[in-house]
Amino acid sequence: MSNKVIFWFRRDLRLNDNAGLFQALRGNKSVQPLFIFDPSILDRLEDEDDGRVTFIHREVSRLNDELAALGSGLDVHYNEPMQVFRQLAASGEISAVYTNHDYEPYAQQRDATIAALLSSKGIAFHTFKDQVIFEKGEVMKDDGKPYTVFTPYSRKWKAKLQDSDLQSYPNETYFSSFIQRKKGTVPTLEDMGFRPSSLVIPEKILVEDIVLRYATQRDFPARKGTTKLSIHLRFGTVSIRELARKASGLSETWLNELIWREFYQMILWNFPHVIGNAFKPAYDLIEWRNDDAGFQKWCEGKTGYPIVDAGMRELLATGFMHNRVRMIVASFLTKHLLIDWRWGEAWFARKLLDFELASNNGGWQWAAGCGCDAAPYFRVFNPALQTEKFDSHAEYIRRWVPEFNDPFAYARPMVEHKMARERALSTYKAGLQSAGAAE
Repeated sequence: MSNKVIFWFRRDLRLNDNAGLFQALRGNKSVQPLFIFDPSILDRLEDEDDGRVTFIHREVSRLNDELAALGSGLDVHYNEPMQVFRQLAASGEISAVYTNHDYEPYAQQRDATIAALLSSKGIAFHTFKDQVIFEKGEVMKDDGKPYTVFTPYSRKWKAKLQDSDLQSYPNETYFSSFIQRKKGTVPTLEDMGFRPSSLVIPEKILVEDIVLRYATQRDFPARKGTTKLSIHLRFGTVSIRELARKASGLSETWLNELIWREFYQMILWNFPHVIGNAFKPAYDLIEWRNDDAGFQKWCEGKTGYPIVDAGMRELLATGFMHNRVRMIVASFLTKHLLIDWRWGEAWFARKLLDFELASNNGGWQWAAGCGCDAAPYFRVFNPALQTEKFDSHAEYIRRWVPEFNDPFAYARPMVEHKMARERALSTYKAGLQSAGAAE
């Protein structure tokens, strides 16, 4: 058996401060980096110019260049992961595989299957915590049960935090452990059935002034009040430890946003039924209207509600939507139009550059009132009041809906707010009453 080991990059596309890579490099002298473009994931994507695929392809190419500068190279495959590891195991050249934890259902099943295959060949499969500060059951209530409300979870998270939790892994100390080889070959986007996206990816730069002003500026979509680092956090081109360390010294409000992300990761891990079902089962009995034409108008930003339309058009044009506006458009879909939150969740999953299963699911269930720590069902955002509070001069609206001041050009409102609110309240109430009767 060879002493060569594999480090498998997934959602951790960086050489620095990478937990699993550090463990592989520190303990071995012949580490082969690996990346797999997985058809099981890529084939589910509906857009040939999906911006996330372009981003991942760019970052994988960058990693390959960085490794080439170290005299090594990335082994890149476009194949089912099981097939790749079956070939690697059959070669008799590897003794272990290192990677970082992934908490999503598909990833869990994939890793369990691959671990079993490798074990049958006498090959170890080591995984490590990297994309969160605290995972799975590390932050629990005193009775050992998982939290379902954010505020007490965040308090326990902060009380548990030690300086050691935020320390970076000194990977560069062991870069000499990378296997020496020719630069790897990366398949083209076209090889995988995609074409380059024109979406502009936010830079991987943390502007400290934005973080310092985050608490007072984050809710105003026309301002540069958010870091837009979410896509980099999602795919691990930045380290969560580095971001949390900086947040701790700059802004507790921004740190709380990082903790929200971990809260939803914990919810997904402990309550996997949230994928496809309401966290609160009673809400699965709500009778949604699910109007295809209405949903299409929402997707295209043609609802006649300017703040909603601005957000939906921003999403289509950039792959991003301001977080305050995400709440507004989600409330509008589920409450004003009474369209199933899962429809909106799927649209965001298709279009958001920073789509992350746990956070997307948690955010949509929050807006629909059916989540673990949700806005109560009788809270219905009034788009006009939200506009008055957060875009009073219509700067954001004018940027994305230039025709909204023209009564002949701009769409008429799909639905009247007062009627829609009353309809939502009565529909939710009836669904919850029927759930109570069924218990």
